[in-house]
Amino acid sequence: MTVKIFGFLLAAILVVTSCKTAGTGIAPIADIREVVNSSDATLVDVRIPEQYEAGTAKNAINIPLAELQNTIDSLKGKKIVVFCNKGIQADQAMEILKKNGIEAYDGTSWKNVKAIQDEKSSGK
Repeated sequence: MTVKIFGFLLAAILVVTSCKTAGTGIAPIADIREVVNSSDATLVDVRIPEQYEAGTAKNAINIPLAELQNTIDSLKGKKIVVFCNKGIQADQAMEILKKNGIEAYDGTSWKNVKAIQDEKSSGK
């Protein structure tokens, strides 16, 4: 019985790992650290103004998620990093931006983006 289970698990692992292909045609995912620290990136905090004012990443602008669709034209042609408190609103913002053809990156939370910035400034 244990030999059959082991054999099944081994076969399952081989099937899963064999499905990976070298050339999928998908562009490589950019390193979020590089994008956040890029001089041409615009950091967008999509939380409500009160949350933004309580603390955010350095040089971030505040465009609440509810207003994002109305500001799409001002974001076109820019490299955008979106973030919020825990990443839920950032995920929704990513959908809106990608749907409108904007180069967007998910910074997840403002604390994550701030930590990336702090990492660079401390020379790591």
